[in-house]
Amino acid sequence: MMSDSTILVLSALLTLLMVCNASGLRIQSRKPGGMERAFGNRDNLPEPTPLAGRADRAAKNMVENLAMFVALLAAVHFAGKASEQATLGANIFFWSRLAFWPCYLAGIHYLRTAIWLVSLIGMALIAAAALW
Repeated sequence: MMSDSTILVLSALLTLLMVCNASGLRIQSRKPGGMERAFGNRDNLPEPTPLAGRADRAAKNMVENLAMFVALLAAVHFAGKASEQATLGANIFFWSRLAFWPCYLAGIHYLRTAIWLVSLIGMALIAAAALW
């Protein structure tokens, strides 16, 4: 099991990958004019494809969840309550978020939601470790 600080760094890197992926899909970087859009102000973007829309929503969801995850890990460490339970929760969070991303991109509705709920369980474990 990886340490919660390692998981925090990997979660930040995963978030960066998700945001960059969403941006690349949205600007259609591989199509003609895509690199110009990438380096420009992105004022006149083409309509997003369904995949680009899902990638953007998945990235935004990760950013929202990462904020809560960081707050919970900080609370555990500030309270001096780092534990195996908190580390387990962090690992559950990361691995479920890693599974969430391709599932969301593929448009698999119910499985995506179930995986998201697993990541919430990971955060709940961290919160419980911080409180008790």
